[in-house]
Amino acid sequence: MQMIIVDDEAHWVDNLSMHKPWHTLGIEQVHKAYSAREALQIIETNPIDIVISDILMPEMTGIELIEKIREYDKRIKCIILSGHSDFDYAKEALRHQAVEYLLKPPTDDELFGAVRVAIDQLKEEWESISSHERTEYTLRENLPLLRGQLLLDGLRGEKMAAEEWSRKLENYSLPIVFGDCALLLVRMEDEFSQYRHNGQQLMEYAIINIAEEIFGEYMKVWGVKEEHGYLAFLLQFKDEFPSAKQDLLLEKLAVQLQSKVKQFLKGSLSIVITEPFLFPEQLQGSYRQASSSFRQIVGDEREFVMRVSELKQHVSQGALDAIHAPPTLNNLLEAVRWDALEEKLLGVFAELDEKWSDSWEHCMEAGFLIASSFTHFAHRNGHTLAELLGSDMELLQSGEAFSSISKLRNWSIGVIGKLKEGTANEVNDIRSLYVKKVQDFTEKNLHLDVSLRVLADHVNLHTTHLSKIYKIETGEGISDYISRLRMERACHLLKTTEKKVYEISTEIGYLEPAYFIKVFKRQFGVTPQDYRHGN
Repeated sequence: MQMIIVDDEAHWVDNLSMHKPWHTLGIEQVHKAYSAREALQIIETNPIDIVISDILMPEMTGIELIEKIREYDKRIKCIILSGHSDFDYAKEALRHQAVEYLLKPPTDDELFGAVRVAIDQLKEEWESISSHERTEYTLRENLPLLRGQLLLDGLRGEKMAAEEWSRKLENYSLPIVFGDCALLLVRMEDEFSQYRHNGQQLMEYAIINIAEEIFGEYMKVWGVKEEHGYLAFLLQFKDEFPSAKQDLLLEKLAVQLQSKVKQFLKGSLSIVITEPFLFPEQLQGSYRQASSSFRQIVGDEREFVMRVSELKQHVSQGALDAIHAPPTLNNLLEAVRWDALEEKLLGVFAELDEKWSDSWEHCMEAGFLIASSFTHFAHRNGHTLAELLGSDMELLQSGEAFSSISKLRNWSIGVIGKLKEGTANEVNDIRSLYVKKVQDFTEKNLHLDVSLRVLADHVNLHTTHLSKIYKIETGEGISDYISRLRMERACHLLKTTEKKVYEISTEIGYLEPAYFIKVFKRQFGVTPQDYRHGN
């Protein structure tokens, strides 16, 4: 857990943060803030669990700080320290769900007791959130969606270990087991087009229910609408049903499904049934065969029930799997995941070696997709591919890069290195640009609100991301930079102008001159007025 101590009196903050054995309570890190505004910046960029705050501070009271914290995170626990035993203060603190209202100076027992209460409340809340009952409820509520997504992942060829398949099948209460299955692919015909903008999902749901009712007596049924608009049903016969009769029964039930849908939903279906295959390892291949079968049936033919084996199959037919499986090449390049990109390409070449070693067309298909992704990446980063590749571009232009699997492999892996090298400076340039924008805005608006959130909004980044970028690029946190800039400007104005201290305070963004004097003295050991006399 992480905690922050907030007080405009530095000795309180330093003493409480550095000289108490917080680790004995499980507090891993204690942050320090000398103003409410500084505390909010720290809370925005760190996973704070507990706040201990003074109630009376310049610019913002402890109560106002709690209100701001509640907007950001309602679960953070707040403890108020006060030098005033004022009932109204205590009432306000409790109204804002403060854990405790302690008078200064608190004893260690009082302070540690309040923090223990906060920790206990946090544990109770998070245990409730992650409780088995709540998880079970959430799972039940989302079960149809989770089941459908899992089958879609299988159809697309998402890589999943057998243990993960087993765990998900069990967690989602799916009766399917590893072994022989068949796939039924259903196309809804033109009569259903009238529902395309109103009621289409209801029709699909009704067809899935009818299918489950018809097939469910003899087999386990798992259905989903897949990405091309077909309804896909994974079917697995129950153990007691004899295998000799399975083929005929599948066709009979498919015809029955057509009939019932026409009778009750006034629409027609076309159906393709695959040969038995091993689930899950052969699921994607069988799905590709079934969807390919629909493409082979041309013309006006509709309302058919057909087995994949009845269609003419060619050994040389088939699409590459690895290159189309998510994540795509473009996604990996966009995320600049070079290692994952190389690993994916090696998987593509392994598939080419194993399945399509004698097919120039498959090598060409892979080559065009790889070259297209590389070109897109180069253009997105303001380059041409020829500029980044140099002499390697000639192999692409002549087609020699596609002439063999080995040449394509060597060319592709070599190009990754050049893309990586050629665009490395882009990241640094972008970071530098963000830093410059932040610094320019801060210098011009130091008298206004220049909190991390305002700066993040100015450059259109999330606060956490901006904070990390700034730290990486400059080695200094944004709040440290702003504080340093304010003090540097204050020193300059004190030395070179006759402005009053309160005028300088306002000009550099401190609304309370007393707070400015306190911060200045903590920084330089003298008041602003003494500093001016000394210089």
